[in-house]
Amino acid sequence: MELRHLRAFLAVAETLHFARAAERLGVSAPSLTEQIQALERHLGARLFRRSKREVALTDAGTLFLAEAVPALRQLERAERVGRQAGRGERGIVTIGFAASAAFSGVLAACIRDWRRAHPEVLLRLQEMETVPQVEAVAAGEMDVAFIRPPFIAPPGVTALRLLRETLLIALPDSHALAALPAIAADALAEEDFIAPDPERAGFHHFTEQLGARGGFTPRLAHRGRDLVAVASLVGLGLGVAVVPASLRACVQLPGLCYRPLSGAPILADIAAAYRRNEAAPAARDFIRQLRQAAAEFAGDPA
Repeated sequence: MELRHLRAFLAVAETLHFARAAERLGVSAPSLTEQIQALERHLGARLFRRSKREVALTDAGTLFLAEAVPALRQLERAERVGRQAGRGERGIVTIGFAASAAFSGVLAACIRDWRRAHPEVLLRLQEMETVPQVEAVAAGEMDVAFIRPPFIAPPGVTALRLLRETLLIALPDSHALAALPAIAADALAEEDFIAPDPERAGFHHFTEQLGARGGFTPRLAHRGRDLVAVASLVGLGLGVAVVPASLRACVQLPGLCYRPLSGAPILADIAAAYRRNEAAPAARDFIRQLRQAAAEFAGDPA
């Protein structure tokens, strides 16, 4: 039994007129008659009583109609969903993100634009550190990872820079350097530094970069689980920290202030990592949107 046979049966059952049913389906009346006869042979039952004056459902036709209507509707829905999935309009996209990507607004903007254009696609998000995210993408367990470079890309995984932002110094508001409009790197040589745990966050290396600029090796006094924890420890007066500029807009705590670095800015990227030869239509569409978003987000440092 073919799908066209069900459609032919329902058209005749609804109109009880072969010519009108054929016109509705866009086929000839003889072709429609052949389809009904083929269906009846397949079922081994007559579905219609036909005379010169009328067409009526038989008892078998009435029983078959009760089952055929929901069956056809379900088949048509399955066909529609399948076509939408093939176009990337349905499916599941699994996304990982470093917490600092959420602070920057780049993650929220990408998700908002995607949901507006693809309301039927289910998004699954999970906050995760950079290295495990990239490993999950390589293993096919995650489609896109919002990360803080640098990272070592496994085979088959590539990355696209979405946003570049400047770094700031977070310090206690009672600190003498807080009175300056900008802080030179070498002025921080004797400070206690607080940095994210290198096993959990991809931001710790910027502390070393700052020290290299100032000609000193930073003295790490405390580690924080993430940048929010780092900012909290700074607010408690336990040291200073190198943080992205986007943190200032999201984390304001008693005793905490932010100051820019003097001289050329130190820049930090947010990137999206994904499989180079992604096969899933919905994930491919999400990656395509990321490429468009990169042109808007990337540019002058924030």
